[in-house]
Amino acid sequence: MAKINEDLNREREKCSFNVKELTILMDGGPEKTKERKERENFMISKRDTYAGIPEDYLSYKEQYEKAVKKSVIVFGLVRRLQEEGKTTIHNYRDVLGNLLRASDVSTGFPLALHYIMFMPAIINQGTDEQTARWLPRAWDCNIIGSYAQTELGHGTFIRGLETTATYDPITKEFVLNSPTLTSYKWWGGGLGQTANYSIVVAQLYTKGECLGVHSFIVQVRDEETHMPLPGIKIGDIGSKLALNGINNGFLGFNNYRVPRNQMLMKHAQVLEDGTYVKSRNPKLNYGAMVFVRVVIAFDMANYLSKAATISVRYSAVRRQCQSKAGEQESQVLDYLTQQHKLLPAVAACYALKITANKLWDTFNTVNEELLAGNLQRLPEIHALACCLKAISTYDTATFIETCRLACGGHGYMHSSNLPTTYSSAVAACTYEGDNTVLLLQTARFLAKTWQEIDNETGKLTPTVEYLKTTKSKGFSHKWLNTTDNIVYGFEVVSMRKIASCVQNMQKRVASGMTFEDAWNMSSIQLVAAAEAHCRVIILSTFNSEIKELTKTTSPELKRVLSQLVDLYSVYWALEKLSDLLQYTTINHEDVDGLRSWYEDLLTQLRPNAVGLVDAFDLKDEMLNSTLGSYDGRAYERLLEAALKSPLNSEPVNHTFHKYLKPFMLGKL
Repeated sequence: MAKINEDLNREREKCSFNVKELTILMDGGPEKTKERKERENFMISKRDTYAGIPEDYLSYKEQYEKAVKKSVIVFGLVRRLQEEGKTTIHNYRDVLGNLLRASDVSTGFPLALHYIMFMPAIINQGTDEQTARWLPRAWDCNIIGSYAQTELGHGTFIRGLETTATYDPITKEFVLNSPTLTSYKWWGGGLGQTANYSIVVAQLYTKGECLGVHSFIVQVRDEETHMPLPGIKIGDIGSKLALNGINNGFLGFNNYRVPRNQMLMKHAQVLEDGTYVKSRNPKLNYGAMVFVRVVIAFDMANYLSKAATISVRYSAVRRQCQSKAGEQESQVLDYLTQQHKLLPAVAACYALKITANKLWDTFNTVNEELLAGNLQRLPEIHALACCLKAISTYDTATFIETCRLACGGHGYMHSSNLPTTYSSAVAACTYEGDNTVLLLQTARFLAKTWQEIDNETGKLTPTVEYLKTTKSKGFSHKWLNTTDNIVYGFEVVSMRKIASCVQNMQKRVASGMTFEDAWNMSSIQLVAAAEAHCRVIILSTFNSEIKELTKTTSPELKRVLSQLVDLYSVYWALEKLSDLLQYTTINHEDVDGLRSWYEDLLTQLRPNAVGLVDAFDLKDEMLNSTLGSYDGRAYERLLEAALKSPLNSEPVNHTFHKYLKPFMLGKL
């Protein structure tokens, strides 16, 4: 290893806690850390097989072809781990997370949706017979699947999808059609050139009646030749802001037939004569979407941890301006304004990862309850996944952009990996559900919960129990500048925002407005209420989980993690000050105290900034950044990266003689 930058060395020497202890704590134990490292090291060892010209300089077609090559290597490891008995169909989320974290996913993977949506859809919506038939083939990648739901004309509004699947009882087949241009499937990952099967979501018609959207396993390409099948129109949708290796595709149908048993029928069925047997609860069909939103929450923690590591390390290396005349130029990280930009982002990494873990545990618990026939918490997990997807993606994109700006001009370089990390994260704000629409879905659950809150026989589900507590007559919240009381304050804000929304809608309906119009006129408030609820979930989870986790840690680690929770809580209290001033008893003296506390916390955490990002344990090959390497050789790496530009392969580009020289001589 090259000599480590002296400033970074000093940062690590003054770290007050054991970095390895924190890494193991966040991984979930030493065995988890060992497994993660083994997977990451394997991925890194395969880098040479697809090394070459940096992807930023490749054409669109070349980026896809390289992404296919990387996918085979990455997901080949999943197959190998399965053969060794180290993972199964039902617990591969951690394995995928480790692999995707370890790989340089700058253009994305065309095989990702096969694992993240195609297989979960079969698991959650397929009958035992369908699962036995299709899942082993998918798990072994004998077939490669995509997920085709979104259309040109409809995205988050699933009920508006136009693709049709009409049952023919004579042949016992469904006939798929794309009746309009806007009904063409659009955005399916891997659908353009990679997948030969797809889950297709379409409007089911049987016996002349439309029964709403249902899912079908549809073969789109020949298994041997990979040619599109007759009746299928399929291709790649073209270049995007980022993630151009994912191979997002379009898909249209012209009287394309699939057997009856390829409708996923775990929850609803079409019998051979066309009789429809409806689901106990139509929302049971959305299990795959809930799963992928949980995965997105983990992705966001990974993206943000990379950006935070890059920007904090670079801010320790970068020196700019003199605090006092005659002194050495100061480390950028010493400026309080820089700490204000970066340390909340570091805290958010930990908060989002811990909340994502909690969401994953909740998802598994609710899944077990569903299998036992208990549907009570289905609306809760749907609402929770919706709002956490929305807030985690928005916060992550915002914090990453702040990290990029904190690195000045060099953060604008692709070689810093900050632009790519940002564009990958910001894409998640729209895929798998527009964030505004998802928050409105959470708001619908909250509004319904509020209207039933006084029902003595009804017990609220865990994530909304605080509404009943804060609403009760005996509840009193006197503002105190402590983290626990900030959480209570956000609970009060959320409760009162939800109450206000319901009250305003009721007034509008009472004045003669339809419910739909009343909902639309209240929608800005409803989005704000859903966000407030999600802030409660993240703040309270981060606070309670860190208290639990640090019961067995060293005092030094407990201290720094407690400071991190405090910083995150105070940061959001100051960010949402208008809400607190409107709905709680906070006053101007309390606000002054919060600001002083926040500044003190930045100062206290400053010596541990590098240690906190080192604990993410991101190898240089995973960061893929000139600015964020472990050794701090930012300037050397920037020049090394610049020399890889194809324009530097020759001293004079041919355009000089063809265009520039004639122009300068007045001949053009």
